[in-house]
Amino acid sequence: MTADPTSAAKKKPEARTLAAQIRRWGRELGFDQVGIADTNLGDYEERLDGWLAEGLHGEMDWMAAHGRKRSRPALLHAGTRSVIVARMDYLPAEATPVEQLLEQPEKACISRYALGRDYHKVMRSRLKKLGQRIEKAVGPHGFRVFTDSAPVLEKPLAEKAGLGWIGKHTNLLNRHAGSWFFLGEIYTDLELPPDQPVQDHCGSCRRCIDICPTQAIIAPYKLDARRCISYLTIELKGAIPEEFRKPMGNRIYGCDDCQMVCPWNRYAQFSRVDDFTPRQDLDAGDLVELFGWDEATFLARTEGTAIRRIGHERWLRNIAVALGNAPTTPAVIVALNARSDHPSELVREHVSWALAQHS
Repeated sequence: MTADPTSAAKKKPEARTLAAQIRRWGRELGFDQVGIADTNLGDYEERLDGWLAEGLHGEMDWMAAHGRKRSRPALLHAGTRSVIVARMDYLPAEATPVEQLLEQPEKACISRYALGRDYHKVMRSRLKKLGQRIEKAVGPHGFRVFTDSAPVLEKPLAEKAGLGWIGKHTNLLNRHAGSWFFLGEIYTDLELPPDQPVQDHCGSCRRCIDICPTQAIIAPYKLDARRCISYLTIELKGAIPEEFRKPMGNRIYGCDDCQMVCPWNRYAQFSRVDDFTPRQDLDAGDLVELFGWDEATFLARTEGTAIRRIGHERWLRNIAVALGNAPTTPAVIVALNARSDHPSELVREHVSWALAQHS
């Protein structure tokens, strides 16, 4: 979008009023909270550099790409002076609680964020409307919207914008809303007064560290992505290391354990967005049934969801592991044998492992 280079200066005397209006407009558009951050991410840049240097990002090469654009917003979007950060609750009231799913090993446990419509589309659309609403009030301004879609340090920006603090599990936590929410940003050349960060309220609690099935939280506030089930089931393209297959249980897409046990999530609010209502077959689906989907069925049933991005091959890989961890039944054995000669070597290897667990 073409920016008027004088627009920020013209509105500077009214910046605090504009900031209050932006928060109100954001709530009217369905966001549960809106905050404003400055662009100084120096401390976070240093932490990111150390994390990458240790190789804790695994195959997520995009975390190390793009130079300093991730930690210096003006390099990603020229002229950025402020970042408007919004959060939107996504926990669906209709979904089966994670605790119940983990006690039903014949069922598929999918991360709660992925049960409905792809959040990228929902958030991006509303952020764009917010940017346009601001434009209507102040005239043209240079802005760009993001939601987990570019080299953006989302959680650090949200922390600076006062939306919460980064907890020991590395997710953002809010005292009044827990952590079941999405984040999105508007980079703008408007100079807006930033919100004040909130204090860390994790205290001595370590429930997220202790519950992690694969011990991926290797220290408070430090995650080894290579061990994380969300990484293994979503980001990893090859074979899942055998040491992590049994701990995966029936988690076939993501993992919510660290959020499930967090005391602050007693204050989490259910989503008010219909788009996040669970899609058919994705909440508490039967593993054998899901494993039987051919590629056309997979694409049809996951259309418009975040799950589709892993593709049918990795979908089968993940479910094969879950079936290896499921109770031994004739239906499970038949389902696995039906995929034992699958064209994909990746699928065959995981099916072979799964069958070995039942022999």
